[in-house]
Amino acid sequence: MRNAILKIGAALAASLAMSQPALAAPAAEAASDAVGGGTAYIFNTLLFLIGGFLVMWMAAGFAMLEAGLVRAKNTSTQCLKNIGLYSIAGLMFWVIGYNIAYPNFAENSLGLFGIGGTTYGMQGVGEADLETGYSVASDWFFQMVFCATTASIVSGTVAERIKIVPFFIFVTVLTAVIYPVVVSWEWGGGYLDSVHDFSDFAGSTLVHSTGGWAALVGALIIGPRLGRYGPNGQVNVFPGTNIPLATLGTFILWLGWFGFNGASQLAMGTVGDVSDVSKIFVNTNMAACGGVVATIILTQLRYKKADVTMALNGALAGLVAITAEPLAPSVGQSILIGAIGGVIVVFTVPLLDRLKIDDVVGAIPVHLFAGIWGTLVVALTAAPDSGVTFLGQLVGVLLTMVWVCAASAVVWLALKYTIGVRPSEEIEIAGLDVHETGVEAYPDFARTG
Repeated sequence: MRNAILKIGAALAASLAMSQPALAAPAAEAASDAVGGGTAYIFNTLLFLIGGFLVMWMAAGFAMLEAGLVRAKNTSTQCLKNIGLYSIAGLMFWVIGYNIAYPNFAENSLGLFGIGGTTYGMQGVGEADLETGYSVASDWFFQMVFCATTASIVSGTVAERIKIVPFFIFVTVLTAVIYPVVVSWEWGGGYLDSVHDFSDFAGSTLVHSTGGWAALVGALIIGPRLGRYGPNGQVNVFPGTNIPLATLGTFILWLGWFGFNGASQLAMGTVGDVSDVSKIFVNTNMAACGGVVATIILTQLRYKKADVTMALNGALAGLVAITAEPLAPSVGQSILIGAIGGVIVVFTVPLLDRLKIDDVVGAIPVHLFAGIWGTLVVALTAAPDSGVTFLGQLVGVLLTMVWVCAASAVVWLALKYTIGVRPSEEIEIAGLDVHETGVEAYPDFARTG
């Protein structure tokens, strides 16, 4: 992403001599028409800001989705986790995360770990550097909300059996170091970008699989909720408290994804850029539609009942899958990519249960498995001259897996054997709301129930 941003300035230099684009320009020329430098700066900045606040709104989507899918006795805790992780991510990305994500790689280095990233300085009041092509503050904000999204993925998986303090400590390390290192390999011009031509347009691997791997390791180390799995492969279902709330959360996430993918075009100063953003919107939307329809049909055929929670996750899986490349595919290809993401959810949710991996909201199938699928399929949909190969995409998936799993395991195990990550059995049975936050989400319901 960062490398693409740096190209905006060069494009603007060529456009400074232009006053107004020709109204009757031929079709071949229209795609390259650019507005003047100051106007392009405004449009590019506006794209970052609109995309940024849409992705920030996804934090509300994650909070509502998780609040709807956990049990009533843990709802306040889940809400606290989501507003807390968003805030921690913002602080840590400002303190250290950005400098790790965009470091200065030494010459002849492998580009795995850079040193001495440039401190991110915001522009002064009333200042603007047209050569950058965008406001530096808008760029930082857009990238920061991606960092927070990664942490949100972990929250849903380990819900209902983790204490607040160790969870927030893990989020601190994830957003300060683990996620930024992955970003540096691709968007920061590191190993995956320079050696393997790895391509991840908006973060199927860099954001979603990173969060998914961290969540998977957490689920394995923390263990399942009490009573979730019985003898002889028995799986006990813990119904969510509020399906309408979970549905609202899914629609909020769907809306936010237009900023997630659309603003990752990184420029809106030319006719071609605006046209591409609109195509990204369409492909993003249709991939989600494909994921929903696929899960409804498949659960109806498999279980004789259409599962609403599967449909919600089918939408999200479709969105995750198309995120690695939402521009190059045709609409038909986008629908197929999203539909396969939905199929992945239907088959991997019960697989995790057979392995006794307790994922409360289904984040691992949605963000990890669908993220891997979306990353690998880029090799088939990318432009022929892009240099993207299946091997390069696979290297990116595997390198991310090794780093995130190893780093996450160290942090989770350190927390487990020092301050502990789980509440006592008594507290877990009673619910985390009373003991972790002191606030019940549904006090009247709890008293009558």
